[in-house]
Amino acid sequence: MSLPDFQMLVILAEESNMRKAAERLFVSQPALSQRLQNMEKTWGTKLFIRTQKGLLLTPAGEIIVSYANEMLDKQEKVQEEIQKLGSQVHGTLKIACASIVGQNWLPKVLKQFVNTYPTVKISLITGWSSEILKSLYEGEVHIGIIRGTTDWKGSKFHLFEDSLYLVDREIRDVGEVLKTDRPFIQFKSDSNYYQEIQNWWHRQFQTVPKRTIVVDQIETCKQMTYNGIGYAILPAITFSGAEKDVYKIPLLDEYNQAIKRDTWLLGYETAFELPQVKAFLDIVQEYVGN
Repeated sequence: MSLPDFQMLVILAEESNMRKAAERLFVSQPALSQRLQNMEKTWGTKLFIRTQKGLLLTPAGEIIVSYANEMLDKQEKVQEEIQKLGSQVHGTLKIACASIVGQNWLPKVLKQFVNTYPTVKISLITGWSSEILKSLYEGEVHIGIIRGTTDWKGSKFHLFEDSLYLVDREIRDVGEVLKTDRPFIQFKSDSNYYQEIQNWWHRQFQTVPKRTIVVDQIETCKQMTYNGIGYAILPAITFSGAEKDVYKIPLLDEYNQAIKRDTWLLGYETAFELPQVKAFLDIVQEYVGN
């Protein structure tokens, strides 16, 4: 039985009159009579008894009309839920984000987003920018947030830029780097970030560091530096502003300009048509604008 069939049965039961029911359904009496006969044939039993006073429901008819009412009620509830989808943002937002951004910048944005859109589910993965791009290309996520330059051909939004600093508890000037025996603490990163640091170092010193320590996470690198084990090059995004007894020396390029890293939000046009993705972008742009 279809929804029009359920509606027909309910109206027939309400009116108990073929003519009035036909008028409400905008059909002719013969057409309505034929539809009722076909339905009774389908169920294999009489649903109504015709009398001089009108239509009377049979016991089987009462059961089927009750079932029809239930189905129409369910249809109404489903329609209401669909209408809610139009006025509320639902679904799952899938984000792939560079680890450093996921640790230091994204949480504040996500807090505002989940407070504004509590019915949206969040799927978040973090990694290197090269891994983020791979997830985007393979359609595993809606949005990618990466560091550095990119030749992404889809939609691209610039979020912010932050400077790079040489950080240490003892070194106050870049010229002191070659005088210290303390190690240069480095963290594993994307090749473009690593190359940027290498280019600066060789342009500045024309030699290799005396000693190095390589760790797998930027947070480990930062904590080792803050605890006086050695010096490191860190982006401003990692600073909380509460650091004490730590010197931060800005890195400068060959034109004596601060070396900075860009952060981008990427995605395909089709992804930004989704309500939850569009809503997230609105929150991000509001946050960046402030």
